[in-house]
Amino acid sequence: MGNQRNNVSLSEVIEDKYNFVKAVFSLIVENESGVLSRVIGLLSGRGYNIESLTVAPVNKDEKKSRINILTSGTPMVIDQIKEQLSRQVPVYHVVNLCEQSSYVARELALIKVVSKGNERTEALNLAGAFRAQVVDASTDSLVFELTGKTEKINAFVDLLRPLGLVELSRTGIAAIGRGCHTIY
Repeated sequence: MGNQRNNVSLSEVIEDKYNFVKAVFSLIVENESGVLSRVIGLLSGRGYNIESLTVAPVNKDEKKSRINILTSGTPMVIDQIKEQLSRQVPVYHVVNLCEQSSYVARELALIKVVSKGNERTEALNLAGAFRAQVVDASTDSLVFELTGKTEKINAFVDLLRPLGLVELSRTGIAAIGRGCHTIY
């Protein structure tokens, strides 16, 4: 009995504690000063980690923006985050896209490689295989642009590291639900 509380064993509590899931929250918010700060403050103030964050205007006439947040936690924590975001003013809509049947998520990366000779040739060959575009080139460096799933970008970056990768800039994910349903 000492290991149980409310008919839940200690091992179940520990297992649930580490049962992390990803969540992609899409929010429609008022495009005004301080909104992003309040949303980020709500998450960071409670110790939630933001793995990716993107924000951009989506409707200039109504002055609304969309925020995409990638985070992780236990299912209970994810539900808490959604509930807390929903209570923020001026947040109009909050959707956890991972709860929908399917969604599309993409990220853009700019990757700078400084190399010559065989390493440069190999970097260009990898870019072709990953469908990355060369957006800047000099005799000593290349800048690649790659759009795709986070896993694809991670794989490309990992392969470029030994070939002279010196700088990386990533947008974070942009995500939207599939099909006819919207978050409005």
